Amino acid sequence: MRKLVSTASLGLAAALTLTACGADIASDSENTASQAVTVTNCGRKVTYDKRPERVVTNDVGITELMFALGLEDRMAGYVMPADKGDTDDLPYKAAYDKVKWLGKDRVTKEIALDARADLVFAGWNYGFNENTLTPDELHKAGVDTYLLTESCRNAVTGTSRGIMPPLDALYTDLDNLGRIFGVEERARKLVAQYKARVAAVRAKSPKGADDTAKPSVFLYDSGQDQPFTSGRYAAPEQIISEAGGVNLLHDLEDSWTTVGWETVVKRNPDVILINDYGSTSAAQKKEFLLSYPPLRNVSAIKNRRIHTLDYADLVESPRNPSAIERLNTYLRQDSDRS
Repeated sequence: MRKLVSTASLGLAAALTLTACGADIASDSENTASQAVTVTNCGRKVTYDKRPERVVTNDVGITELMFALGLEDRMAGYVMPADKGDTDDLPYKAAYDKVKWLGKDRVTKEIALDARADLVFAGWNYGFNENTLTPDELHKAGVDTYLLTESCRNAVTGTSRGIMPPLDALYTDLDNLGRIFGVEERARKLVAQYKARVAAVRAKSPKGADDTAKPSVFLYDSGQDQPFTSGRYAAPEQIISEAGGVNLLHDLEDSWTTVGWETVVKRNPDVILINDYGSTSAAQKKEFLLSYPPLRNVSAIKNRRIHTLDYADLVESPRNPSAIERLNTYLRQDSDRS
C-alpha cells in the first residue's frame, strides 16, 4: 500500500479533537498488569507475554491508532514520510511531537533493533514485505509483531489482502490493542464513539434506497497505464458505502490493487474519489482524469463529479469516521445539484 501522507485540514483536526481527547484518559486499572494476553490477529492466535513498552509503528494510520488510544508513551518511534503533515493543524500533533520519527520509507529490522523495539506494529505492504522485512525475521530477533487487520492476507490466493469488512478491521484492531496494552475501556469507548458517528451518517440515507439508487464511486489512488484502486476489503469500501455510495469495485476480493481502465469505463462511475498523497498532487491527478481520452464519456468526468480525501482518511485509521461524514456531505450536496 502507498505510504505518503499530505497535510490534514483544519476541519479534520477539529472533527478529531474530541476523539483524541476522549482517548487521553486515566490508565485502565489493568494497565500495569504483566500477565500474558492472547488475541486473534490475521486468523492466528498470538500471545504477548507482557505489555509492550517500546513499539515501533509503520505508516500514518497505524501510528494514529496508537495515538487514538493514548499510547504514545509506549512508543519508541514511528516510520512514515516526512510529508506526514507536520503543521499546527495535524491531528494528534502533541503525540507526533512527543514520539520520535525514525525514518521516511518503511520500517526495517535495523530500525527496530536500533530503537530497542519490543513490538513492531505494521502490515503487509504497510512495512512488511516478503522482499524486505517479514514478521518472522523480527520474531527471530526477539521482537514481537502485530499485523494491521486491513492488510491480512485472505485465503483466496494467499497474497490478496482483506479478511473482513474494513470498519470491522478497524474495530478489531482497537479491541486487540486495548487488550494487549491493558486499555480495554479506552478501546471500548473509542469503538462506541466511532460506531455512533457512522450510524448517525447512515441515518441520513434515504430509507429503502437500494444500491441502484446510490451513486457509484470509483476510488482513484494513482496510475496512468492502469489505475491503482481499492476493492471490498480496503477502507474506502465502507467509507463509500456508509457515506451513501457504492464502491465501483465492490466485487473485487482484495484491498488495494490495479484494474484496467476498460473496467472503469464500462462500469461508468457517477463520482471519482481521489486519494491525495505523494509527489503527484490531487490537482494533478484530477487534471489527468479530466484529460484522459478513454474517460471522456464517463459520467463522473462529464459532470466533473470528482472529490478528494487524504490518504490518512482512506487507509484503516481513526480518521475513517470523519471521512465518512465528509464524503456523505459531498454526495448529498452533489445529489442536490443534480
